[in-house]
Amino acid sequence: MSGIERLTPPGVPTPRGPYSPVVRAGDFLFVAGQVPVDTATDQLSTGDIQHETRLALNNIKRILEGAGASMADVVRVGVYMADGAEFAKMNEVYAEFFGEHKPARTTIVCGFAAQIKIEIDCVAYKPKA
Repeated sequence: MSGIERLTPPGVPTPRGPYSPVVRAGDFLFVAGQVPVDTATDQLSTGDIQHETRLALNNIKRILEGAGASMADVVRVGVYMADGAEFAKMNEVYAEFFGEHKPARTTIVCGFAAQIKIEIDCVAYKPKA
């Protein structure tokens, strides 16, 4: 057995390609990049940067909870933004989700194939019980 589990927790966005929403490798959880998908419709829900950030982070939260972890277990976050000028607004929403649990983070300004403003991925540390 490899010790690697590819997971698709219930109630999370359907992957748009050949990837798993989260992969457990030992005590680490690797969450695939999440974009602003509304889980009620399983469709993109574009809007301002705060709306899109909130959706992406809510999706990460659902995925982590479905894998037995929480936002407090996140050790690293990657934030990919279309417009660096929106950093402060993104950061306000980001802080709501992490509070005092401040993971290491990289923020990159880049372009996207879809008309979205943000994508966020993370790594969490959650030993199996």
